[in-house]
Amino acid sequence: MTTVEEGKVMGEGSVSEALIRPEATKPTPGARLRVWLAQELAAQSLRWRLWAPVAFGAGGAVYFNLRFEPPSWPLLLAAGMAAAAWWAGRRRGWGRGRTWPLMMLACLLGGLATAKVRTEAIAAPIAPALGEATVIEAWVIDVDSPGQNGARVVAAPTWIRGLVPEETPVRLRVTVRGPPPRPGEAIRLFAILNPPPAPAAPGAYDFGRNAFFQGLGGVAFALGETRSIDLPPPPWRVRLTMAVNGARYALAERIVAQLGPRTGGIAAAMTTSHEAWISPEDVEVMRDSGLAHILSVSGLHMAIVGGFVFFAVRLGVAAWPWLALRVAGKKIAAWAGLAAVGAYLVVSGAPPPAERAAVTAAIAFIAILLDRQAVTMHGLAVAAFVVLLIQPEAIVTPGFQMSFAATAALVALVEVWPRRVREIAAPWPIVAVQRFGGWLAAAVAASVVAGLATGPFAMQHFNRTAVYGLLANLGTAPVADFVLMPTLALGAALAPLGLGGPFLAVAGWGVDLMLAIGTWTAGLPGAVRTVASAPDYVLPVAFLGVLFICLWQGRLRWLGLPLAAAVLVWPRAPTPDVWIGDGGTNAAFHREGEAIVVRPGVREFATDLWSRRRGLILADRPEAGWACDRASCRPELTGAGPVALWWGRRTPDMEQMDALCLAASVVSVRAVVHALPPSCDGRLVLDGADFARGGAVELWRSGAGGWRAVWTADVRGDRPWARRPNPAVSDSGA
Repeated sequence: MTTVEEGKVMGEGSVSEALIRPEATKPTPGARLRVWLAQELAAQSLRWRLWAPVAFGAGGAVYFNLRFEPPSWPLLLAAGMAAAAWWAGRRRGWGRGRTWPLMMLACLLGGLATAKVRTEAIAAPIAPALGEATVIEAWVIDVDSPGQNGARVVAAPTWIRGLVPEETPVRLRVTVRGPPPRPGEAIRLFAILNPPPAPAAPGAYDFGRNAFFQGLGGVAFALGETRSIDLPPPPWRVRLTMAVNGARYALAERIVAQLGPRTGGIAAAMTTSHEAWISPEDVEVMRDSGLAHILSVSGLHMAIVGGFVFFAVRLGVAAWPWLALRVAGKKIAAWAGLAAVGAYLVVSGAPPPAERAAVTAAIAFIAILLDRQAVTMHGLAVAAFVVLLIQPEAIVTPGFQMSFAATAALVALVEVWPRRVREIAAPWPIVAVQRFGGWLAAAVAASVVAGLATGPFAMQHFNRTAVYGLLANLGTAPVADFVLMPTLALGAALAPLGLGGPFLAVAGWGVDLMLAIGTWTAGLPGAVRTVASAPDYVLPVAFLGVLFICLWQGRLRWLGLPLAAAVLVWPRAPTPDVWIGDGGTNAAFHREGEAIVVRPGVREFATDLWSRRRGLILADRPEAGWACDRASCRPELTGAGPVALWWGRRTPDMEQMDALCLAASVVSVRAVVHALPPSCDGRLVLDGADFARGGAVELWRSGAGGWRAVWTADVRGDRPWARRPNPAVSDSGA
């Protein structure tokens, strides 16, 4: 018999609940799981549309990774039919379970079609690889960043000896001797002309494709001094472009003149995108410390400049009571921010990263003008869609991938960041400490989240990880955000009036402090780690994982974490035993984690790129044990090395071929070989015809003494920006 005391021990109402609620009414684990999944799906009711730009970008990525050029009409027809089916489904009231897949299909095919239309719209002549030097007459459009062989300019050729007007490229990147000519000058030079370079190795970054979409149809390397000449006036658009670039270059010169080449060079790059004064040592320091993104005008710079102007104007309106009562200060500030972003885009020369950042910033300010929240995932989705409509090729560039992944991660962080409770009254020292702690926590969280979001792309594209990048960015963030960029913007704006000196001086102190932090972090033990690239299909998996974490609301988002880490944990393919560069002018072989370069100092960029891509440490060939002359290099002992290299233009004779084949199992000859001695039986001999057809090559040993070869041209495919290399071109190309 149950007593009153026993009922109290069991809890009030427990006896009656036990009698009226049978055990069978408890939800099963499966039922609870179904309810949880239903709640997760319900939380996405307003976020399904965020996947539209993802599908659109995926369509563009599919197009750019094809190995053949598809015709236009099937893509346009398929995109139109998919869009019509999606629209019809919405009109008929179909549920999201049917319309969302149709929307994704329409966006995917729309991305494919847009990329194709863009490619055809900007198609322009690509320079052939001429067998001898030629004469070029051109207008200097802009001063480009310097290369390994000297200063470079972007030029609009008016005449190239040996080419008819229909074959003349619209723009060239020219490496000149001595100081670069200024924008707006007409020049004549004697130079070697090549098409834009192909990838340095199969599957590596395609510089030729990037040049195609920038309108660069070739590269030239001047063999003598650049001469000024008189040319007929160019079209008005060219004159306008040269005038703007001339003003940008003059501004960069004023900044450098006041702050000095080292400090001013970095300040000029952050303002005008001109990197002509930055030394290779400083570039290396910025890369090793994780601060290289500050040199390129991109989202960080646009956000700081636009945000600074927005808050300054809004504060000014609020400080004037008469005006504050009569105008919407927030919208006036948004218009000012839009104007600042547009002006900065012009001053920076509108490089592709700056254009993408300007679109994103403009979407945020337009949202304010429309009384919407400025920083939202939907606003970012609109910005991504606009960028991909204008530049569908951006989807395969590291800058777009890293900037939008980082921005999506930061917006997702804002969505889950706890709101600070405002105290009714508290002593100001406590409030100051609380706000500083909140800012520090937000800065650390933002740096960590942005670093994690961009990590897969940095590892895959650049094969390096700045171990202390978080520390360097935390140290420079306050300086860049609150001192360097605002004063640099004010100094640049007032410099033409002669009033920018004090602001530029403060900006110079910020640059010096940033360089000091970068130098210190880059000098720490183990500051940089080299990571081999994963297979090409792994990066899209990681991109999808990052986006799923950012776009999905709820705990199910962490299913994207293993995908986001794919680049880090995916098994690497076996390292090639031998790499031979474009045209057969240099080679390297793999030995105990090192890439041994046969010709140190030649085509250094290509050898460095290949070694980092494969996770190898670059090392020069030892002097001992090798027989080298002006045209060839081979191991001294019979069969002592994996590769023998002949880079001379002349075809080696039978005796020379015999020595090459006896020395190594792989023989690379730049010229075309018509006959082989008996000693070459069982050797892999690659000559100029092979390199003209395939470009650079990677070789793996296979069974029975054979070799497996992967050529750049086979991976690149037959595309409008892909032109077969010519081994007759000088290896000193631009």
